Amino acid sequence: MVNSDPRTRTLVRWSKRGAILAAVAIAAVVVFRDAIFGTPVAPHAVRRAEIVQTIVATGRVMTPLRVSVGAVITERVGRIPVDEGQAVKAGDVLIALEDRDERAAVAQARAAVDQADARLRQMSEVGLPSAREGLVQAAANLRLARQQYERNEELHHKGFISAAALDDSRRTLDVATSQLAAARVLVASNQPSGSDYAVARSALAQAQATLASAEAKLAQTVIRAPVDGVLIAREVEAGDVVQPGRELMVLAPAGETQIDVRIDEKNLAQLAIGQRALASADAFPADRFTAVLFYINPGVDSLRGSVEMKLRVPDPPAYLRQDMTVSVDVEVARRAGALVVPSDCVFEAGGRQPWVLVASGRRAVRRPVTLGLRGAGSVEVVAGVSDGERLVPASSGVTPGQRIRVVATPAADSS
Repeated sequence: MVNSDPRTRTLVRWSKRGAILAAVAIAAVVVFRDAIFGTPVAPHAVRRAEIVQTIVATGRVMTPLRVSVGAVITERVGRIPVDEGQAVKAGDVLIALEDRDERAAVAQARAAVDQADARLRQMSEVGLPSAREGLVQAAANLRLARQQYERNEELHHKGFISAAALDDSRRTLDVATSQLAAARVLVASNQPSGSDYAVARSALAQAQATLASAEAKLAQTVIRAPVDGVLIAREVEAGDVVQPGRELMVLAPAGETQIDVRIDEKNLAQLAIGQRALASADAFPADRFTAVLFYINPGVDSLRGSVEMKLRVPDPPAYLRQDMTVSVDVEVARRAGALVVPSDCVFEAGGRQPWVLVASGRRAVRRPVTLGLRGAGSVEVVAGVSDGERLVPASSGVTPGQRIRVVATPAADSS
């Protein structure tokens, strides 16, 4: 039943209006409080800690280990001394490519080294002694020319010889002086510290470098087994022309577990043989085991834009099975005592000029920073902030220059 009492209806209306006014008043208090005292934020303190940068990838277990064997040069296959299914030792020849051009290049480079070495010995054994003898002779000629000139000068003053004869003796003295200077230069250039000797030594070094390059190319014509194992696949025959990146054979070493992973080619520059990784099978995500990167394919998969890499598992857990899916975190960089901030505190981290908001007094001040390593949920700041400074997280919604009120600092930052 509807209450028709006017006083009751008036009381209800005023009650509603009072509730609305109270809500508006509370909102106004909050707004004015933030405007006067600042937006409450819980900044993160910049701290020094160890940061590890990793590359995450997914691959599959290969047991036993399978090693793809290929060439690094384009050449025709000369002979294949092994058969599929044959056991081989590390260093055994798997494929011998034709090497006539490479052997000729080595012979030519070796002859150039011998010639440059002979030139250097000739300067030490013949050139320098001859130059020193020439210097002695030039000095003797200069003394004789000077004595003759002095005698002719005295005879000219007494009227016994003409001015032309004196001029001839003066010219002879000048020539002898010039010859002595040239002899000194020749001796200096033939000494170990001289320019001619340096040129000859440089020519020898260049010839030796050319020889080393030619020998390296010759060595690439012989493809050897990298480890002991069994040849389980062969995709090449004598007479075939092979190219870099093509899989020619597959070798399965015994007693090893391997993880085969494909990574985006943009990460290739950060990877290196010997880097350590933590891996976990998708079926056992809580159990992590160590792996070591030992192979990076020299070719790039142009369709996928990826590069194949292989990791060796030195102590594989018993549950690992062939073709198990595995997640791998490859450690590419580690730095102790770095200035570390949460990733949420860095604005435009992927841009040309990342920046942070520093809690300075009661304002959020924008400051450009230089970033270093990037870990899981954290970033190293190389320049722009100092240890102990407090940064406003991006999730707070605070903008540069905005008035703020620090209410708390996360406990994780004070550790």
